Amino acid sequence: MTQIEYEWLDAQQAREELPALCRVLKGCVAQGASVGFVDCDPQTFTRFWQDVVLSLACGDKALLVARLADRIVATVMVVLAMPPNGAHRAEVIKLLVHPDARRRGIARELMLRAEERAKQAGRTLLVLDTRSGDVAEPLYRSLGWQVAGEIPFYACSTEGVLDATTLMYKTL
Repeated sequence: MTQIEYEWLDAQQAREELPALCRVLKGCVAQGASVGFVDCDPQTFTRFWQDVVLSLACGDKALLVARLADRIVATVMVVLAMPPNGAHRAEVIKLLVHPDARRRGIARELMLRAEERAKQAGRTLLVLDTRSGDVAEPLYRSLGWQVAGEIPFYACSTEGVLDATTLMYKTL
């Protein structure tokens, strides 16, 4: 079995990997992932990752990728930019595993490493949201995340349905 490698990317590295990052995002959205996109518009994906590059450059976010056979197959980000009254917390976003790389423990490892990065940054509370009933929800629960609540009709799916989202948190 090919070894999976994990790497925190800086802004320059992420800029160089834009096509690979777009490929992972496209693979997930094409499978119906609720990650902020309703279709596979390549320009929208590129703009999204270009904005991430800017956030990485100023330290607002941290981007972790997983590589399989030297190809990026998964991502997760830690949002560190918070208002002064929330400097103790971070948000975990864009846990994406390309469909071709699933069922290998990549998402679990990405989450564990994201939590460690947040701890290193002095954060004591993590938050995230996920589509209610999504396949990721049991993963988060198994890692000690707690449900804070659910918001109905929160996000439009790739099928045009308004789905609920589950808000979760974890104290570190």
